[in-house]
Amino acid sequence: MNCFSILPGILTIFRSGSILLFLILIISGVQVYAQPSPIRLTETVQAGGFTIAAAGKASPLLIDTADATVVRIAATALSSDVKLVTGLAPAIHDQPTAIPYAVIIGTLGHNKLIDALAAKGALPVAQVKGKWETFCITIVNNPTKNIQKALVIAGSDPRGTAFGVFELSKIMGVSPWVWWADAMPQHRAAMYLSAGVSIIGPPSVKYRGIFINDEDWGLQPWAAKTFEPETGDIGPKTYAKVFELLLRLKANLIWPAMHPSTNPFYHYPRNKQVAADYAIVTGSSHAEPMMRNNVGEWDKKTMGDFNYLTNKPTITRYWEERVKESSLNEVIYSLGMRGVHDSGMEGVKNPKDAVPLLEGIFTDQRNMLKRHIDKDVTKVPQAFTAYKEVLDIYDNNLKVPDDVTLVWPDDNYGYIQRLSNEPEKQRAGGSGVYYHASYWGRPHDYLWLGTAHPGLMREEMMKAYDSKADRLWVLNVGDIKPIEYNMEFFLDMAFNATLFKDSKYTKQHLLTWAGNLFGKDKAPAIQQVLWQYYQLAFERKPEYMGWSQTEPTTKTSYTTYNHFFYGDEAQRRIDQYDSLERAVKALRASIRSNDADAFYELVYYPVRGASLMNKKFLYRDKSYYYARQNRLSAYDYVRLSKLAYDSIVQETNWYNTQLAGGKWKNILSMSPRNLPVYQEPVLTPFTTDSSAVWGVAPEGDSTAAGSRQTLQLPAFDALNRQQYFIDLFLTNATTVNWTAAITDQRIRLSAVSGTLSPTAGKSQVRIWVEIDWRAGAAGSPLSDQISFTGAGKTYAVSVTGTPLSTGQASYQGFIENNGLISMYATHYSWSKMTAAGQWKVLDDLGYTGRSLQASFLQQPTITVTEDAIKKNNPWVAYDFYTFSADTPIVTVFSLPTHPLHKAYSVRYALSLDDGPLTIVDFRTAGRSEEWKQNVLRNSAIRKTMMPAISGGKHTLKIYSIDPGVVIDKILLTLGSTGNAYSTIAETRLKKDTP
Repeated sequence: MNCFSILPGILTIFRSGSILLFLILIISGVQVYAQPSPIRLTETVQAGGFTIAAAGKASPLLIDTADATVVRIAATALSSDVKLVTGLAPAIHDQPTAIPYAVIIGTLGHNKLIDALAAKGALPVAQVKGKWETFCITIVNNPTKNIQKALVIAGSDPRGTAFGVFELSKIMGVSPWVWWADAMPQHRAAMYLSAGVSIIGPPSVKYRGIFINDEDWGLQPWAAKTFEPETGDIGPKTYAKVFELLLRLKANLIWPAMHPSTNPFYHYPRNKQVAADYAIVTGSSHAEPMMRNNVGEWDKKTMGDFNYLTNKPTITRYWEERVKESSLNEVIYSLGMRGVHDSGMEGVKNPKDAVPLLEGIFTDQRNMLKRHIDKDVTKVPQAFTAYKEVLDIYDNNLKVPDDVTLVWPDDNYGYIQRLSNEPEKQRAGGSGVYYHASYWGRPHDYLWLGTAHPGLMREEMMKAYDSKADRLWVLNVGDIKPIEYNMEFFLDMAFNATLFKDSKYTKQHLLTWAGNLFGKDKAPAIQQVLWQYYQLAFERKPEYMGWSQTEPTTKTSYTTYNHFFYGDEAQRRIDQYDSLERAVKALRASIRSNDADAFYELVYYPVRGASLMNKKFLYRDKSYYYARQNRLSAYDYVRLSKLAYDSIVQETNWYNTQLAGGKWKNILSMSPRNLPVYQEPVLTPFTTDSSAVWGVAPEGDSTAAGSRQTLQLPAFDALNRQQYFIDLFLTNATTVNWTAAITDQRIRLSAVSGTLSPTAGKSQVRIWVEIDWRAGAAGSPLSDQISFTGAGKTYAVSVTGTPLSTGQASYQGFIENNGLISMYATHYSWSKMTAAGQWKVLDDLGYTGRSLQASFLQQPTITVTEDAIKKNNPWVAYDFYTFSADTPIVTVFSLPTHPLHKAYSVRYALSLDDGPLTIVDFRTAGRSEEWKQNVLRNSAIRKTMMPAISGGKHTLKIYSIDPGVVIDKILLTLGSTGNAYSTIAETRLKKDTP
């Protein structure tokens, strides 16, 4: 009996009462298998297990010469992986020999030994055969008379077999990034596998892959100068490494590099052969119809205009040549036509005029495929990407052949622009998504670091998957490095979307990834660091910290992080990055030596680079603002800003010259396209007035020292329990001893005396002020001042406070804090969900860490009425309490998502105290300035003035209208408040409030 003993299955069936079903299965000849545990690595030999390597010997690998080339490639890689772990390289044989143990690798229908085992019932054929890219890994006793025990890897097709081989490598502890990120596995003297079976596949998405793009500053110079100098380009040697990585990540598709810096994929004949050998499907981007790389292959001087109206014979000949050339490869042909590069189609006046021309182009292109690929053109994989202006053409009733896959792009910044409506979901060709983790273009590039937020990727791609976009997923990965984690996350989701349906899995995936690479002991700390890295970048990517734009390129300007309100949010961001840097430096010192290079590439450099870029600009800002206050520390911040820039240069140089012994020389640029944000900090020249010697600046006061007669902290109250700061600083290079004095003992200071000195970092000090409302006359108002004395001068800072009360002992909602109420969307007081839909909590997404998403309504809501919304639509309600009467402004911060499809917009409705509804729509048009700001900050901001209210308890309701709306946070303001870029802490009653 093989390892799939049917006894447990029989017992299970009998226990469940399904005896009749069991008898039917037996009579009809169907194998009845139990559900055994998956294959796993063990420390010692176990009953029924398998030995990969032990006692100086490694079990050989058996393949069949009739199998696909990719199977031998995978087997060769497996042999290398075993050697990497154990020092023992398994031999590879084409014929069974008299050996006790063997690893049999093959594809059903292409491997005689595999087929024989399948015929004997030794393999779960029904769960593998005929399925797309599916495989099983199991142990079989006595598979032949010469072999005592075999580990069998059987694929439904050659790629499935290769995936099975590389799954075994992962089980052995070999990361997919073993070569591309120098992720070395743990050494083992012996390797054993447990008894069991792993059956994996078919994948959730049929075609899954990457687009190498904007490769000018990394992959191309590295390949040309370091890895493949014989080609001087991204050629077959480089693509072989890329294709192996794809197989290790269970991907199957490439859109090759296509910028002018790189010769076209078909320029090197060996490229297409390597793709065939590795069983990688080739395709081409939205701008490259029929596998043609126009920027490298269309010569206007000799070929004329790329205009189908005036130059059709030349263009059709150009396309048909490539169809012939690619006919032996597995290809997804991109249909349609745009300009030579990423531009609109030539010769048409508007989208409506383009429709008949494009439909004719479809016919001509498909006729080429009929002639050279398959007479039944519906069997030839084809795609049409509605990118940029092409979406407008599509919306003018363009007829795309039913078998062609519609590929919906994101807006280049992670927000999918459109998904299929109900009729489109029924198309034979299905639909897919083209998504960006790297981008060149307006409003700003992000080509340096990999900062696409996993939570956003999950939300958008699972929204797509739920909309049946499961035929093709392509991720723009730029140069691959340093997009490693984003790439693996995306491809794992494409292979097994089910795991990602729960938003909580996002963090779990990162934890597992870190554990697989660096050990379970280091995984929690690495996960925490990287998650905070993604969170901070979601608020503002490092590449956007110059507050500049491109196309057209603008100069850098000062950030809008506030240095004087909300506890100094600019300093808070600096402190957060300081914390991350301390963490990665500590981890780097403790990481095992074999993991040092991988840790630098995957964790240390991205985190430190992001931190330094933020500090470069935030320190620059502080030098400017503090110079206006005549602070001597302004000079310190000049130095710190320059130091941050110099450190980026040093770290990048180390990456390119020292990392992995120089393996990655030329792979990384810290200034792709030399945009202003990457340059040395531009520091405004300044001089300070030193005559005052020293000064004081309370929170909320950004004026120059000594220019204001009275100094005042914002008001305190007993409910919000505020904490504010007062900065003491030198204006002259001298030493000042200072003391603080108070009268009301309820005032608490973090320090009451100290010394300011011109030594770097000591020319200023921040004093934190709180009120202890339990001390002294707890129930009475507070009106006092803090007197700071030093060097013969005294500064008085006024302090006021009120023992506010809601008058309701049981009230636990939000409360006003000096004219502002801050609420996180998921912290609603109460709610109503309906049959039409619901507000669903998304974990690990948004500035606040959790967001609310309007789930899919049963029917598109095109016309809405107030009565219908109030009666049928789900809502969430937020109780809040105000202490003043005013006309409130409600500001809702949403993720800048796009309508699910044409029948929808991105709307919600607001109601205050169950009053009239205000419908809010944050849909943007094209590349408007509003859209640009939205994607740069990952937030769509809408302000709505509500009816006047008096002091007391109130309720704000938010009604769902369109699906896919994701709300992050809400602010309600009464009167004027300071501006903030980041999240303002919630204003809620503290549980221990007196």
